[in-house]
Amino acid sequence: MAEPVYLRPTAFLDAPFGSLGKALRLAGSLTWFSAVELIERRGPARIVPVAEVDAELDGPGRAILARITAPRPPLVLGPRTVPLDTPQVMGILNVTPDSFSDAGAHHGDAAAAASAGIGMAAAGAAIIDVGGESTRPGARPIWEGDEAARVLPVIERLAGAGTAVSLDTRNAAVMAQGLKAGARLINDVSALTHDPRAAGIVADAGCPVVLMHHQGTPETMQDAPDYEDVLLDVYDWLAERIAAAEAAGIERSQIIVDPGIGFGKTLRHNLALMNGLALFHGLGCPLMLGASRKRMIGALDNEAPVGRRLGGSLALALAGAMQGAHLLRVHDVPETMQSIRVWRGMRDVALTL
Repeated sequence: MAEPVYLRPTAFLDAPFGSLGKALRLAGSLTWFSAVELIERRGPARIVPVAEVDAELDGPGRAILARITAPRPPLVLGPRTVPLDTPQVMGILNVTPDSFSDAGAHHGDAAAAASAGIGMAAAGAAIIDVGGESTRPGARPIWEGDEAARVLPVIERLAGAGTAVSLDTRNAAVMAQGLKAGARLINDVSALTHDPRAAGIVADAGCPVVLMHHQGTPETMQDAPDYEDVLLDVYDWLAERIAAAEAAGIERSQIIVDPGIGFGKTLRHNLALMNGLALFHGLGCPLMLGASRKRMIGALDNEAPVGRRLGGSLALALAGAMQGAHLLRVHDVPETMQSIRVWRGMRDVALTL
């Protein structure tokens, strides 16, 4: 049996003018690509111009290319619709006492937490992602009752204010309660592997779900992460999780994928994923990137602490946007929105010249 071929869009363009037949639009985003890297696990990778790529592909390869170029439909989150033809920001709202990013600033005060979420929405975040269990490296699991008590009052307030709410949890009981409280999207860092009931909850709700790659558990994931080829291994793992979700009754159109920056990866792994991010469009699902304030930024900048990682967070967000990421999960919403608006303005001008 022939080795599978992976397709990574590359040679990106600001606009397709003058490139008829030589450039393709990337997953309905504001990025076009004029070449494809054909990758095999056991052979050398090759860069092929878009104009010649069809002749290089068999049926499965052409199916991957079709997924890469297909527009992603909007996310329908209750009364809110989030289009995916431009990068959208998901604001992070942790209500844990031990969040790595804010040391528990929103823990224990649902009204203040909801107010912070509403502020992020006012600044431009399309979705607010509420989490009540820390999954940072070394974190230990908590009782799902405590997790629910943290997130439900915040979700109810945000949903009541008309905000589109995502629930960041890996526990089925919390998912079920959060969806009743007004959450419209489930963001599961375990990709529905932690709780065997989770896939059924999501399927019954018919809501979108984020499947994030991880290796190990939060307690152990940074002990000794190891891959044969991190880019291809993460791609294959996510493909398997998509298939499992579909088998559980979740529509592929409701699945979002996240390569899981920092979850069971070294600095070298994270950089490889960022550089090869466009590969994941071959899965045919919207792509989410969560690199905000991650340790990789400190590792590249003299161990800068969490509070001094804004510049690196913006650099990674823009790198994601340039490779067609549909959702950017971030802590610093106003600053990220400004960077995306400037980037979008440059693209808009390129498209009108």
